[in-house]
Amino acid sequence: MTAQPTQSTQPDLLYSEEEDALRAAVRDLLTDHCDAAGVIARAESDAPHDRELWKALGESMGLAGLLVPESSGGQGATHREAAVVLEELGRAVAPVPYLTSAVVATEALLACEGDEAAKLLSALASGRTIGALAVALSTAPGAPVKSVRHEEGALHGELTGIADASAADVLLVPAQDGGLYAVDAAAVTITPQVSLDLTRPLATVAFDGAPARRLTSDAAQAVRRALRAGAGLLASEQLGLADWCLAETVRHLKDRKQFNRPVGGFQALKHRLAHLWLEVVNARAAARNAADALSTASPDTDVAVAVAQAYAAPVAVHAAEEALQLHGGIGMTWEHPVHLYLKRAKADSLVYGSAGAHREALAELVDLPAPL
Repeated sequence: MTAQPTQSTQPDLLYSEEEDALRAAVRDLLTDHCDAAGVIARAESDAPHDRELWKALGESMGLAGLLVPESSGGQGATHREAAVVLEELGRAVAPVPYLTSAVVATEALLACEGDEAAKLLSALASGRTIGALAVALSTAPGAPVKSVRHEEGALHGELTGIADASAADVLLVPAQDGGLYAVDAAAVTITPQVSLDLTRPLATVAFDGAPARRLTSDAAQAVRRALRAGAGLLASEQLGLADWCLAETVRHLKDRKQFNRPVGGFQALKHRLAHLWLEVVNARAAARNAADALSTASPDTDVAVAVAQAYAAPVAVHAAEEALQLHGGIGMTWEHPVHLYLKRAKADSLVYGSAGAHREALAELVDLPAPL
């Protein structure tokens, strides 16, 4: 893929032919290798991440390097293509560290200079190395970030709420001296935390003299860039999740009969589904706008990301809740995958800032502060 960012006065919310082809390829792969029963079984195990699926996505298809320039071993694509991948991963609640490694950690490295950062960037682009930004998953772009102490080339301290740390080979860690450091995961102690979303596990990471390699002296700028991209593209994952919930619920209500007629034929349910469909359509516009703004480096990117997260997060939760309720009894069972979507949606609503936090940020960006 060689798509390059282009400057445009108007956002392009439509999918290109290349993006449609990418979607079809990713969906085919997930259909074959990420079925609901397998995800549920893996979520119950001690190894929630699907390493084989990650290998197929990252190495075989080259999707781990979508945001990495070709000169650094990546695909030289844009955030629009990464958004399409995340839509499909959201539809399958795929237990792979794509958002945390191929987007957030990659974006942090793209903000760094030097041989160490370039080497790590190429490694992440290959898919053979997984990275994780050691910042709590709930941290919004621009919010204060907890850091650790750097002394004589080593890090000391503890960080909590780190997503996909258990799958990472390298951690990108902000330190109190203002720098961002690379630390091998084997050099730290990673303790799993109880997480609502079993497909994106959290962990506490303890640094007890872990050897560290400096990537940049401006960790704040790198972290903000990474979290902004993560928040903007998370909306596409939430869109994919909501779209699956809507489609699967419609299919179920067409098949299930009551009083010798499809349940979906009852007017009250039609109204609920129509309302949900409108929400999903609007979420698609917001998510595509954020992806397009990120890909073109639009001056309105901060606004686009805030709008996308303020809108997409509650839509995903609503879609999952409706799916659970309208599936009736089978939706309440552990064997049915709808609980995975509800947990992912609920957890995602706090990832990279809550909808409320993004609404507050949006109010400041457009100079419309909340009334006192």
